[in-house]
Amino acid sequence: MLNFVAIAPRLARISSGGKGQNECIPRTAALCAAAAFVALAVAIAAWHSPAHADGGASARNQTATSAPDQTPTAIRAHALRILRALSDDNANNWVRYWQTRATCDASPAAQDALALPVDRALIALTASLCAQLDALLGVNPAAYSPRGENRTVGLLINEPGAAPGYTLFTGEWNHDVFLLDPLGRVAHAWRFNKPFKHAKLLDNGNLLTIRQATIFEFDPRGNVVWQYDVGRFLHHDFLKIPNGNILLLVHELKTREEAIAAGANPELVSEIGFIRDYLLEVRPTSANGGEVVWEWSTWDHLIQDFDPTKPNYGEVAKHPELIDINFLADAAKRHHHYPLLDWLHINSIDYNPELDQIMLSPRDFSELWIIDHSATTEEARGHSGGNGGMGGDLLYRWGNPRAYGHGDADDQRLFWQHQTHWIPPGLPGAGNILLFNNGLEFPGYERFYSSIDEIAPPTRSHAYPRADDAAYPPNAPKWTYAAKTPADLYAPVMSGAQRLPNGNTLIVNGTAGNISQTTPDGRIVWKYVAPLHNHVLLRQGERAPVHQTFPTPYGEVPHLTNAVYRAYWYPPDYPGLQPLDLIPGTYLEDIPNIYDIAHDAAIDGAFGEPIANSRFDIYLDENGLRLIYIKQPCADEDAQQKFFLHITPSHARDLPADRREHGFDNLDFNHNADETKVSDGRCVAMRDLPDYAIQRIHTGQYTPAGAIWRADINLNE
Repeated sequence: MLNFVAIAPRLARISSGGKGQNECIPRTAALCAAAAFVALAVAIAAWHSPAHADGGASARNQTATSAPDQTPTAIRAHALRILRALSDDNANNWVRYWQTRATCDASPAAQDALALPVDRALIALTASLCAQLDALLGVNPAAYSPRGENRTVGLLINEPGAAPGYTLFTGEWNHDVFLLDPLGRVAHAWRFNKPFKHAKLLDNGNLLTIRQATIFEFDPRGNVVWQYDVGRFLHHDFLKIPNGNILLLVHELKTREEAIAAGANPELVSEIGFIRDYLLEVRPTSANGGEVVWEWSTWDHLIQDFDPTKPNYGEVAKHPELIDINFLADAAKRHHHYPLLDWLHINSIDYNPELDQIMLSPRDFSELWIIDHSATTEEARGHSGGNGGMGGDLLYRWGNPRAYGHGDADDQRLFWQHQTHWIPPGLPGAGNILLFNNGLEFPGYERFYSSIDEIAPPTRSHAYPRADDAAYPPNAPKWTYAAKTPADLYAPVMSGAQRLPNGNTLIVNGTAGNISQTTPDGRIVWKYVAPLHNHVLLRQGERAPVHQTFPTPYGEVPHLTNAVYRAYWYPPDYPGLQPLDLIPGTYLEDIPNIYDIAHDAAIDGAFGEPIANSRFDIYLDENGLRLIYIKQPCADEDAQQKFFLHITPSHARDLPADRREHGFDNLDFNHNADETKVSDGRCVAMRDLPDYAIQRIHTGQYTPAGAIWRADINLNE
């Protein structure tokens, strides 16, 4: 729940006209100032409350009584109001959307009046007070929903004992990053034109994420403040460490010949080769630059007992500090999962500043590894140096002793795990290792259920002692959580876990698209189901479709289209929340779908005019990232239209190599642009544009009769 004392200073500043923003306001004065607004706030809440802004019509799948005029002019005006609400720099996007929707029929003058700062302040105040009153009165927002009893998405459980905080997540196929408040409402959001697997909130309020070969840092409004093209394929995870540098996981392809030369069993190696996983530490140097300051590679720490004529030959069981390049050969061959390409599949990074060590999660080995960051890059290539005295060799490994010749299948404890990390100082279990243990493996080694495991590794200074000729301890987790019926929690891929200050554990069931908190004794006290279907939002009563299934002895386990790779929880006093100017917004499942109406901000902040000679009105969003096609009324044949885009870049070098001969990027030729959607009698189609600078767009629409219209958009004008 929201902390009233934390809200009160903001209310006091509102009452003083915004003065004293950097001053310390006495608690008593803040509370008195807040109390003065209660009566007015409650009155405004009756009109502006997001849950009732359309009279509850959306909950009942009915048309609101104040439905806007359906003439093209009215539709465009209604869309414009939503566009402005979702792109306003001075107020929370989602609260402004509800404010706009509640007054669709108001005059332009009334709309302008609603843009006054005092109005925005009162809206923010109302939402904050309502949330606090819920908490004070013991009302469980998830137990009473104006959207009806058939709740299938959004916040489903919110019981006493849930840790109050903010949860950051994005869908596996969704383009947006959402920050939820404790009541499951959107408190802040970042909108992007392409999906990111996951993002992390930095303590300065910015987002850090990766895409392909580039690391990005975005400010709270989604503007790029730093990016660096590493020139190598980045994957799965990234981490900003206390010195300000970024740790990155990188893939590099070793040829089949190189892998065999390193001692790999030729039957294990694909014709393409082997993927080498390695780590880079990058120091930002400018807004568009960085410098690699440290590197560690798995390829420098291999061992093999397959071919004595090749390098790295030795007895695997005597060298647990090294990585057996052929460990997976027998399992892969036995179960027809060979040849292998991504043979390690490292999927997470963590850093321990006290030990100056890094933890990695090589999924396909079903292990976690710890290496020494204090070793220099040169030392990390060898077997000596650093605080641990072992250079870049493995200081510790746990989860599957078979990987280094110490045990059999009965000794295996991890099964394609995710998000292995140290529990930070100050939290219950600090210094232990927490992870999501998925339960999937090569056929014959699966256990078909997931658990969250806490490991207490033995430590001595910077070392991890073990008995001679034995596996690394401990023999079992210190604490584990699994469903009462284990199969009820099974996420074969993705997923994660995080320890919270009150002892709860955040659990991300990735393939089911849900995020929950469980108490130390295993009671679920908070649960949120992502209302996503790819990049479209779901409504109450709807469920995410199945993307694929995983076979188990007890039936098919679905991987849903609302899948969440990972989520992160932040306490209310986390510094990175302060720059976001958090205002409780509305429920994500109540925000209009992207195809309900084109709600991107358009050129010059207006919805724009249709381009001449088109059967669809065409708009370009303000960032030049997306084309939007809208037509009303929408006939059946309109919904079958196909679009093409010929894009001329500002610099020819930006064109893909195989398209340079044409002089333009033929992005969408004769391709249905993300499918044309029909919503409320409108046809809407959208198409993301490339990241590079664009000079000109030539777009058209094809039917069986051929091209029926063409339009040019010159972005240099």
